[in-house]
Amino acid sequence: MEEMEEELKCPVCGSFYREPIILPCSHNICQACARNILVQTPESESPQSRRASGSGVSDYDYLDLDKMSLYSEADSGYGSYGGFASAPTTPCQKSPNGVRVFPPAMPPPATHLSPALAPVPRNSCITCPQCHRSLILDDRGLRGFPKNRVLEGVIDRYQQSKAAALKCQLCEKAPKEATVMCEQCDVFYCDPCRLRCHPPRGPLAKHRLVPPAQGRVSRRLSPRKVSTCTDHELENHSMYCVQCKMPVCYQCLEEGKHSSHEVKALGAMWKLHKSQLSQALNGLSDRAKEAKEFLVQLRNMVQQIQENSVEFEACLVAQCDALIDALNRRKAQLLARVNKEHEHKLKVVRDQISHCTVKLRQTTGLMEYCLEVIKENDPSGFLQISDALIRRVHLTEDQWGKGTLTPRMTTDFDLSLDNSPLLQSIHQLDFVQMKTSSPVPATPILQLEECCTHNNSATLSWKQPPLSTVPAEGYILELDDGNGGQFREVYVGKETMCTVDGLHFNSTYNARIKAFNKTGVSQYSKTLVLQTSEDTDSEEQTVPFPVPSERLPLRRMSPFSSTLNLQPSFPRRSYFDFRPSPHQLSLHSSLQSLNAPGCNFETQSAPYSQLVAWFAFDPGSAHSDIIFSNDNLTVTCSSYDDRVVLGKTGFSKGVHYWELTVDRYDNHPDPAFGVARIDVMKDVMLGKDDKAWAMYVDNNRSWFMHNNSHTNRTEGGITKGATIGVLLDLNRKTLTFFINDEQQGPIAFENVEGLFFPAVSLNRNVQVTLHTGLPVPDCYSSRASIA
Repeated sequence: MEEMEEELKCPVCGSFYREPIILPCSHNICQACARNILVQTPESESPQSRRASGSGVSDYDYLDLDKMSLYSEADSGYGSYGGFASAPTTPCQKSPNGVRVFPPAMPPPATHLSPALAPVPRNSCITCPQCHRSLILDDRGLRGFPKNRVLEGVIDRYQQSKAAALKCQLCEKAPKEATVMCEQCDVFYCDPCRLRCHPPRGPLAKHRLVPPAQGRVSRRLSPRKVSTCTDHELENHSMYCVQCKMPVCYQCLEEGKHSSHEVKALGAMWKLHKSQLSQALNGLSDRAKEAKEFLVQLRNMVQQIQENSVEFEACLVAQCDALIDALNRRKAQLLARVNKEHEHKLKVVRDQISHCTVKLRQTTGLMEYCLEVIKENDPSGFLQISDALIRRVHLTEDQWGKGTLTPRMTTDFDLSLDNSPLLQSIHQLDFVQMKTSSPVPATPILQLEECCTHNNSATLSWKQPPLSTVPAEGYILELDDGNGGQFREVYVGKETMCTVDGLHFNSTYNARIKAFNKTGVSQYSKTLVLQTSEDTDSEEQTVPFPVPSERLPLRRMSPFSSTLNLQPSFPRRSYFDFRPSPHQLSLHSSLQSLNAPGCNFETQSAPYSQLVAWFAFDPGSAHSDIIFSNDNLTVTCSSYDDRVVLGKTGFSKGVHYWELTVDRYDNHPDPAFGVARIDVMKDVMLGKDDKAWAMYVDNNRSWFMHNNSHTNRTEGGITKGATIGVLLDLNRKTLTFFINDEQQGPIAFENVEGLFFPAVSLNRNVQVTLHTGLPVPDCYSSRASIA
């Protein structure tokens, strides 16, 4: 029952209610506290004076606006009180609950009545300390408010149930234990409060003081006070007014304002309202039970979060320790290599020192011997050995001149640790959100009225369902190979319209679309079945798509079409940069080629055939330091470091050749040319990672590089005006480079498979221009024909 204690305390004094009265707003207040917070209004602003003078309604008097009469239907004394035109000048205090308590505007008259029964000042106003609504009292003052006998009974039972010692009711801070109780005042006192507030003189001398325990018993045995009518104080309540929702006496029904109202028996309404309150409590009890269960769940979550946090921290520490252990092992391996190199250098140098020491000793011995021979004075004896000595001296001198005095080993260590990929990986080390509560997007809907075919191209349009509340981050368009094979992704992006060109003619294609976000992908849409045309010379036509189950003739474009090209379909819809060609075979960087392994496209060609493609550099995927010009065909860089730029077209099949001319070449830089995957590193030289295959070249020589491995150094470099050719033969799975129409070194790379994009890396000292749609060099064509 302790949780109920706040309901039993007055909002003004903070103690249990004593003689509580019910305000029109249904809130309760002690009768003595109500008197303490009364405020007197100016005489000229009272409702009586305004009605007499005919003045309008003021800001603080809402008598005519509220229509919630306390006393009569025509005179309402209750309203929303915001403030007085003339604020009280007396100081105010604060109750334990923070409510402003105003002292009486004038001193109470000298009377022997209790404070609750003393007359209130004229034109007094009281404000509810809880809802702050105000009302002006009539001549009855506080006696016009009904007393809450039920609340008094609940308080009595609550206090009786508490086994603790009775406390003084007048102590302001920490209540002391009560020593006496006044039966007339019905108040428990401690000794200091009794001497201060209840002196044994005057009228109070006749009051009977008893011990607290006896006073509790007398309270319990005292008869329950009967509620009387506020308008007829001598009459008990006997009926219930349905319209006013309050108990009334019989005089109210005969001569009062309730005479014309519907009334019911007090006992019947008492039982009815008890039943309604019980039903309402049942629902509230269910909510309280759910709240308790929810609190238990939250407390369990706190415990679980703490346990999971400890477990996750331990896992994180273990993973980081594993990385540190792996790094330490790699460190030990690298140190072993350094030590091995160190020992090798020392061995070579020491061997050379030993060899030179022996040879120097021999040379010194020969020199000393020759000096002694020169000292001889016998000409014939000298001449007998002089020729041999001269030959030995010359031979020894020649032996010293054949690199003997050149160190066989340098002091430098030709090892350079490339830790940039590992540092980048460490910087990118982060948590991955493994669980999510957000749903996947809804299945896209194909907009058949906007889908159409034009010649050999098919335009598809789709949208999200109208009632979908989950946003989609992008869409994936899939098409099969035209021969009943597997579906392949041909577009991934945010656009909702796409044109597919270069389809095989006389083939049946199936198209479908799905949406995706961070959570996952949606279900596939309905499948569109497309039938390409058989007539290569048919007139141009634009046909809207029928329902997905029907088939449409699509006009073919080229017998060599073995990839798909996506191009702009409508103004301001930028998909790809497309240049028309009789043999257009390009694919955007965000696509996966339909000619990947397992796809059954066929080309009508001889053992060797080239598929010509036109493309430009791609600003969207390039490093931010790359500078574009000439319709994205010419590039340079603003940085002294190497930066990578890719072409817009990706290749997965066929033979493709393009060239780059050097427009500017300063300070002998080493640009790199080749092919790369779409996710190649953009801030290092091409070929530093395993996503690129390149040739880097300076003004004297070139090297092939892949995964930071340098091979096949070849003499011959570039200058301003030089031309670098790149030949990607995906039929033979080779990559070859040319400089000024001459093959540079052997075939650079073999067994290249997958989707590749033309790529270049350069710095600010180089500017190159791209040339596409070129035939392969004659030397390679002749070799391919012979093969």
